[in-house]
Amino acid sequence: GVRGERLPAREDVTGVSPALPAGGESEGRKRVSAYWRTGLDAYDDTRDDLAADATSRLSAHLHFGTLSPVELVQRARRHGGPGAEALVRQLAWRDFHRQVLAARPAVARADYRTKGDRWRTGRAARADVEAWREGRTGYPVIDAAMRQLRHEGWMHNRARLLTASFLAKTLYVDWRIGAEHFLYWLVDGDIANNQLNWQWVAGTGTDTRPNRVLNPIAQARRYDPDGGYVRRWVPELAGLADRFVHEPWKLPGTERAALDYPEPMIDLAEGVDRFRRGRDRGK
Repeated sequence: GVRGERLPAREDVTGVSPALPAGGESEGRKRVSAYWRTGLDAYDDTRDDLAADATSRLSAHLHFGTLSPVELVQRARRHGGPGAEALVRQLAWRDFHRQVLAARPAVARADYRTKGDRWRTGRAARADVEAWREGRTGYPVIDAAMRQLRHEGWMHNRARLLTASFLAKTLYVDWRIGAEHFLYWLVDGDIANNQLNWQWVAGTGTDTRPNRVLNPIAQARRYDPDGGYVRRWVPELAGLADRFVHEPWKLPGTERAALDYPEPMIDLAEGVDRFRRGRDRGK
């Protein structure tokens, strides 16, 4: 027979995030009850606010089946209001990606709509990927998101869009490399949502604007205007004034020299130009 053994403590398991959430149906239901009381009504207005951390955080429970998406839709509809309807729309996106994957299983690895991209490879590209993975790109909102991913096994949805756009378009690196990294760390990571969201951002999926590029500075100013998210995850920038927290390279010379934080790894305009030239060649 099979001999039962005690499960190892989480702190004894290597290669996992140190701040993973508690799992199980009881924990999931407690989270639903708390969010319905305190967060759902404002969801449509606050879900993109990086510092507010106002999303439902139910994705891991949906992934592992400790909560039912059908039940959540029913409860949201009974609750009513713009926040509840916005949550239902997000659950519909989740189902949409599953339907796409069921119809075309190959898109777990292959482009849904190939653009003929000639993704960067070689030593420089590998070094860029490593800096992106470790949260040392020199762009604070990108670094904050990548550090959150490793620490919590989770990342805010807006931050997922920004980090994916930065890798696939600004750095022009194959989306599959980023998708694999996310699947390794995300506690809510599954093939349908992870791969097809990466393809949506990379412009090889179902997005009707496949060549859009998200500017991390403009997005940070819009969704983290006071820098609270960056300060939480990039503590070396915590003491900076609001006007510098998203652009620390603009600090006066002596202050910048004393800051233990990397310079931007790439000029954003140059990255966008390289992406568009590469995609044009693939047409």
